[in-house]
Amino acid sequence: MERRRVVIMGAAGRDFHNFNVYFRNNPKYEVVAFTAAQIPGIENRRYPPELAGHLYPNGIPIYPEEKLPELIEKYDVDEVVLSYSDLLYEDVMHKASLVLSCGASFVLLGPKDTMLESRKPVIAICAARTGCGKSPTSRRVVSILHKRDFKVAVVRHPMPYGDLRKQVAQRFASLEDLKKYKCTIEEMEEYEPHIKRGAVVFAGVDYEKILRMAEEEGDVVVWEGGNNDFPFYKPDILIAVVDPHRPGHEVGSYPGEVNVRMADVIVISKVNTAKPENVKKVEENVMRINKKAIIIKAALEISVEDPKLIEGKKVLCIEDGPTVTHGHMPYGAAYIAAEKYGASEIVDPRPYAVGSIKKAFEEYKHLQRVLPALGYGERQMKELEEVIRKADCDLVLIGTPVDLTRVLKVDKPVVRVSYELVEVTRPDLEETLFDILGSRWLGK
Repeated sequence: MERRRVVIMGAAGRDFHNFNVYFRNNPKYEVVAFTAAQIPGIENRRYPPELAGHLYPNGIPIYPEEKLPELIEKYDVDEVVLSYSDLLYEDVMHKASLVLSCGASFVLLGPKDTMLESRKPVIAICAARTGCGKSPTSRRVVSILHKRDFKVAVVRHPMPYGDLRKQVAQRFASLEDLKKYKCTIEEMEEYEPHIKRGAVVFAGVDYEKILRMAEEEGDVVVWEGGNNDFPFYKPDILIAVVDPHRPGHEVGSYPGEVNVRMADVIVISKVNTAKPENVKKVEENVMRINKKAIIIKAALEISVEDPKLIEGKKVLCIEDGPTVTHGHMPYGAAYIAAEKYGASEIVDPRPYAVGSIKKAFEEYKHLQRVLPALGYGERQMKELEEVIRKADCDLVLIGTPVDLTRVLKVDKPVVRVSYELVEVTRPDLEETLFDILGSRWLGK
């Protein structure tokens, strides 16, 4: 039987997982290429033969997504599998229309074909969009489990932007491990807060190997999703976080709506800073498509050590990169803190942008007075340093979970902004988690 030829569209994460669990040893298909998007510098690599398996002795090439029509024609492709997240529905259908117009079928793989099962309980935290508050929700869940003396293994959605051979299955138990694996700023933003709280974090490329490692160390596996992807592991509890600053996205993004529909628990975050009418709209949308879910409303509490340092100052606000770029949020915690604590001016970073940072502002035109913390490699980190150095400001406000001063040379005074999830309705997350899992897994 002739194998169906496949291209997998991705962004160095879900694409590799879909290949590993569905295509790698499947004699019905031949994956002729991956395409890469969203993250700079992840194309023009090769998925190595050590990971690709016996059907792919030469590995699989990775091309820029712009070459997709050319690849479909060159390889006479039968199917193109969309395998990355955080897309609005309009964007998904534009990609589908492009694929169909080139003659191939457009495919989405679902949870049944891609979720791995664990012998330990799995609590998954996902979201409707990037930047909803998924990470602080994960930190809250881990703290609840630690309080009851459970060992927690946090498994983070993949971000393998370097040498894939060295990133098969990684374990992060100390800040030194971040240096050891040469983590990007995006990786550090996700791993560092958990490490500082005593949790071990796992990530990489082969998520079956990663799961077996996590099961050896944790009584509970906490899946922390990336962007708005659904979990790689079959969860005992699925928590989906939604954002009232972007009402309607919970029913207008892929695969965010999948998470909202599947969720056992919906956390409506940022209720302390969102408009009440937007909170109501999000709640109504959630209840319309998922009547079984428990809804918890929560604040994202913003804090700084010394608010007086901000008052009356010209500040440069640095925010979590994915949240304010492809997550389409115009601002984040640093901007909110600047307004809350009386900054005299929030500096527009665009006149000082260089290189890939400048390109990001050109692509994401909704960005104006925040600087995305893009640092997917040494070159981009140097560009970020240059923007900060050139900016005409008195103070740099950093609203990312990682201490950027550890990895960047910042020549101006710095104030870090923290944010934590605080539930404002009952039942809260602790009551809900133990009520759902009950005595079978965790006890009461």
